[in-house]
Amino acid sequence: MTDAQATEQPAPETQNHDYFTSEDRKILRVLRHKDPAKRHVPRSGHTLGERVSDVVAATVGSWRFIIIQSVLLVFWLILNVTGWMKAWDPYPFILLNLMLSFQAAYTAPIIMMSQNRQADIDRRKAEKDYDVNLKAELEIELLHQKIDLMREQEIMKLTQMIEALTARLESAKGA
Repeated sequence: MTDAQATEQPAPETQNHDYFTSEDRKILRVLRHKDPAKRHVPRSGHTLGERVSDVVAATVGSWRFIIIQSVLLVFWLILNVTGWMKAWDPYPFILLNLMLSFQAAYTAPIIMMSQNRQADIDRRKAEKDYDVNLKAELEIELLHQKIDLMREQEIMKLTQMIEALTARLESAKGA
């Protein structure tokens, strides 16, 4: 490569090494300016209904509740079948059926409310995870770009040094 050829090539820092689209740059700019401290702050100020639905769902969805309810049902059945006491709910157990239906009618929607709120929390966390992953991906691409630029600059310097040494050798041979 002659000196004329070397001057024709643009310097590595002016070459187009931009691997990012304009949308990538925009996203990266937005992600860089987000406050990381605010990323995982849970929403506070839950309504009374949200707190109640969480407590009910946690209680009904526990082994403790299942065991206590099973013991109470067996106790109810034994007292009404054996005749130790006057049966307040005889054999078809209509009152027991009514109470269990009432419990099911109210706990199912309350559990659904709690699950919907949890799904909303999970969705927000997934969005934040996506932002973090996207930022990491774009930062890695930027690092690749910088490393490629440094490597090209190093290759260009080495090429210039080889050309200078070759020119010296040729001038030393000619002299």
